[in-house]
Amino acid sequence: MAAPAQQNAVGRRKTSVARVYLRPGTGKVVINHRDLENYFPLEWSRRAIVSPLAVTGTQDRFDVVVNVRGGGPTGQAEAVRMGIARALVENNEENRKPLRDAGFLTRDPRMVERKKYGQPKARKRFQFSKR
Repeated sequence: MAAPAQQNAVGRRKTSVARVYLRPGTGKVVINHRDLENYFPLEWSRRAIVSPLAVTGTQDRFDVVVNVRGGGPTGQAEAVRMGIARALVENNEENRKPLRDAGFLTRDPRMVERKKYGQPKARKRFQFSKR
């Protein structure tokens, strides 16, 4: 039997796009050619990224290589999380239910609201003067 093939998936959040490559390995996570601890110094974002692997119990079975661009640290971390979850489903369809129950397969549709003309920001108004 041939070795399992690499799985690819895309995750998005706000303006961030993460291309995730899941390979059989030992659990190493590389993001933009840097290790996980180096790219995401905050503990919560590192935990969020590996949480799909923890939910499915596959932390030590796959190496994860990610190219992520756009947005900030929060959007990038959640885009990577979604990409990993999608790749795990592509690898094994039985992973779909636990990942869906954890909310990792749902695309968060919230985006930054655009600025409107005649206003300083999206919703803020200039001060009203009666006279």
